[in-house]
Amino acid sequence: MQNKRQGILLILVSSLFFAIMAAAVKAVPNIPLPEKIFFRNVIGLVAVGIPMARQGISFKPNNTKLVLLRFVLGLSGVAMYYQSISMLQLSDAVIINKLSPFFVLILSVIFLKEKIKQYQIGALVLAIAGAMLVVKPGFNFDLLPAVIGITGAFFAGSAYTTIRKLSAFDKPQVIVFYFCLLSTLATIPFIVAGQFVVPTWTELGFLLIIGLAALMAQIAMTNAYRHAPASQLAIYTYANVVFSIFFGIVLWAEIPDLWTLAGAGIIITASLINTYGNFKQAQ
Repeated sequence: MQNKRQGILLILVSSLFFAIMAAAVKAVPNIPLPEKIFFRNVIGLVAVGIPMARQGISFKPNNTKLVLLRFVLGLSGVAMYYQSISMLQLSDAVIINKLSPFFVLILSVIFLKEKIKQYQIGALVLAIAGAMLVVKPGFNFDLLPAVIGITGAFFAGSAYTTIRKLSAFDKPQVIVFYFCLLSTLATIPFIVAGQFVVPTWTELGFLLIIGLAALMAQIAMTNAYRHAPASQLAIYTYANVVFSIFFGIVLWAEIPDLWTLAGAGIIITASLINTYGNFKQAQ
């Protein structure tokens, strides 16, 4: 029980830092997207690379093709998520991004040949319904930002599915290191081509927060899963939505409407169904 409590606390801390990262991304609208991505990854690159070198962990990947695929999918997911944050209310962008686990479910069936259970089908249908309420098609809502957000969630889910396959070949540190390295290198041509704005001191602070918050969120999440199984902690990751709604209200006076709140509730319910079903299957 003590381990589970520690795991829950750490996953809540992780969710808070993910919300802080998203808020920091939204707080610098004048900074180009490649620059934001650069700061997000270069800090992680240093934080992961130095301990790997000190511990003598090999930097050589065992499956280069999957490493490259994870990089392309992951970078696409991050880029579209950050773009959706700049175009939507913070809460809407975060809620839409929370569809990624359901894309993992679909992609695992297609590419990893995993079998889908009846309760998972029900959870998936609920998640889609919840997403429609957040997106609000036909309710005078500009669909392009929502489409970008949903596409970002799809790429994130694709990246997570790739990681599940890649974890059989490489250590987590190697996977994270190459994602940060390749993502950092990929932004440099855009920055050199002019996608760079000299930040003010305030903007520089927010850019550093993006990288540090992402790093702290990953560390807290990794340690959380050491204390309790993922099936017992997954639902607590949705605290990210609550934190994001709070930041949106306090910092930008973004009051979620009833459609958004209903959609968030339905998506969280779908996650509860999926989590409970997985727990029962594991018994």
